[in-house]
Amino acid sequence: MTDIDALSSRLSALSSGRASAPRLREGVLTLVLDVSGLGEAERDSMVEALTAEARQGEGVETVRIAQTAERHDLAIIAVASGKGGVGKSTVAANLAIALSRLGTRVGLVDADIYGPSQPRLLASEGHRPKAEDKRLIPVLGAGGLPMLSMGHLVEPGRAVAWRGPMAGNALGQLIDARWGDAQVLIVDMPPGTGDVQLSMVQKHKPAGVVIVSTPQDLALIDATRAVNLFEQAGVPMIGLIENMAGYACPHCGEMSDPFGTGGAEAAAKAMDMPFLARIPLSIALRVASDAGEPPAATGGPEAEPFLALAARVKEWIDAR
Repeated sequence: MTDIDALSSRLSALSSGRASAPRLREGVLTLVLDVSGLGEAERDSMVEALTAEARQGEGVETVRIAQTAERHDLAIIAVASGKGGVGKSTVAANLAIALSRLGTRVGLVDADIYGPSQPRLLASEGHRPKAEDKRLIPVLGAGGLPMLSMGHLVEPGRAVAWRGPMAGNALGQLIDARWGDAQVLIVDMPPGTGDVQLSMVQKHKPAGVVIVSTPQDLALIDATRAVNLFEQAGVPMIGLIENMAGYACPHCGEMSDPFGTGGAEAAAKAMDMPFLARIPLSIALRVASDAGEPPAATGGPEAEPFLALAARVKEWIDAR
């Protein structure tokens, strides 16, 4: 075995196989180090150890280590609605946690730049993300869910008065963060069909979208506009969710339908798209959400619709 072969063997062992075979030319030793999945401290420690070892090689005057990291594509799933007030953020938060409980590695982005609500829903208000190599590191929300929101970057209650390009750039920073080994990124979209939505579909290309609506006609008209936006952009439609569908009286158990019933299911059929779930109106769900305790993380009857929804979405993702 030559000196360079022996050195290569030592460097490979020292880096657990992450270092390429070194090349030595005119006193300069070069190698490539795969740092995928390593934290900053672990990476720096490995580079320092390899450099020290490489300098022991015969004829080595300078050591140059090029660092690379394999970046896998995240399946971005957008959760969208045509209008506000339909419970989209609550659905997005519980869908993300339910997918995690089903074994999918999930991250969550709150893309509602002007009205972020995920920090409250997932009990991460006041958390501030750190950055590494100019990329944000997600914070952990309820259920250990990695997440990022504009609400983590500005003071609570402070208005974000940005024009479209600035909002689009902020969204890019949230999505292009260090999501580690996450397989799926749930993106809670702002309501409507404006600049942020266009930036999302054009720059980040979601793998699919789920549309959230309530049963009444007005919400369904707006949901149809959202469907049209994503269809024009070529984003596959996973399906439609009917939220706030039915209310059980906590005293007598009688069911009522303050927002109507079956409208979203009928709309899904008319648009030839899957109907994914019907999620009832629930005081317990509202109380848990305000407390930052999403039902999907704690179990119980309120978790069941979200687990069933997550199973449908997971089936769609696995079939891609």
